[in-house]
Amino acid sequence: MRIIILILLSVVTCLTLGSVEARAQEPAAKTKDLDRFIIALERIQAGYVDQLDQSDLIDAAIRGMVGALDSQSSYLDWKLFRDIRTTHYFGPAGVGIETIPEKGRVRVIAPIDESPAARAGVRANDVITHIDGVPVERLTPHELVIDKTRGQVNTTVRLTIVRESEDKPLELTLVREMLRFHAVRSRQDGGDIGYIRIRLIHEGTLQALGKAISELSSQAPEDKLKGYVLDLRNSPGGLFHVAVSIADAFLEQGEIVSVRGRTAEQIQRFNARPGDIINGKPLVVLINGGTASGAEIVAGALQDHKRATLVGTRSFGRGSMQTIVPLGARSGALRLTTGRYFTPAGRSFDSTGLVPDIEIQQHVPANPEDDKVLTAAYDLLRGKDRAPNEKG
Repeated sequence: MRIIILILLSVVTCLTLGSVEARAQEPAAKTKDLDRFIIALERIQAGYVDQLDQSDLIDAAIRGMVGALDSQSSYLDWKLFRDIRTTHYFGPAGVGIETIPEKGRVRVIAPIDESPAARAGVRANDVITHIDGVPVERLTPHELVIDKTRGQVNTTVRLTIVRESEDKPLELTLVREMLRFHAVRSRQDGGDIGYIRIRLIHEGTLQALGKAISELSSQAPEDKLKGYVLDLRNSPGGLFHVAVSIADAFLEQGEIVSVRGRTAEQIQRFNARPGDIINGKPLVVLINGGTASGAEIVAGALQDHKRATLVGTRSFGRGSMQTIVPLGARSGALRLTTGRYFTPAGRSFDSTGLVPDIEIQQHVPANPEDDKVLTAAYDLLRGKDRAPNEKG
């Protein structure tokens, strides 16, 4: 019992030290609050009508505390923490969908290109209310993160989805498959524009980006190439340091992003180094509601430095950094928000997203010829200018 209480005390300390009031709190007051928790735990165990497992109660208490923070912070029980550490992202069969918990529901950040989720019609900002007919609020974190999204090849999972544009919930059936993706796709359009699509930001993305630009630049004479389109739509982000490197590839100097913690002293700044991978050529970046996290870092830096024009719709707004804090052997971990991202101009896009310079409302169509956002980007690069924030 004493070990469990000490673990809980460490959690309480982690979660409460952030405020001035907590830092000034007297040890006696902290002890009183902890005693209040112990009394409540003992009364529940002694008086509740059903037999309860003490470990389950502690899990519920920690989960409740973390749930009072933000949607990005969470408690990982020891089983979920173990499975996340030992299961490779691309290993099991899955459906290719990035999500975020949101007050008893699950919101879609973005389906990954050419994944089962994308083919089934899942869209950014869809809200998942049921999985295989079970309300998501009844699912344990382990079921939600591991059991329901991963499984054997060719098995199915049924999602009930609420979408703003639809009057009734949608029922979509996804077939799990082994997920293999190329992080970067590229092509030359019209002989004068290089198109680059970044799907995911992981360890190989920067190298793939460099290869794509090298190939595109060799396919057209320098004087014929009018510029590049960087498509970050439905790109749910990925590794922070890779996102910083991608933005750096297009910038000669200046701040890329800052990460700001609880106090004024807890600020990390990340700056660009000399060298522009496209040698100053014009750049248009495409964003939408599925552009999140690392992709927003890239887009925000290029927009603030006026290195690129942003076209599309407001981005998702996932602009915070989480740190995994283990709680001891077989005791799980906290996934705790410890900082927020700010663009070079000092804008936080967490929960608000980035606003494009030219707004055009359209879901990404399968046929590029029907893509109004992409057409607008090509028009910009070919000199058919649009006014900022002009709606398409």
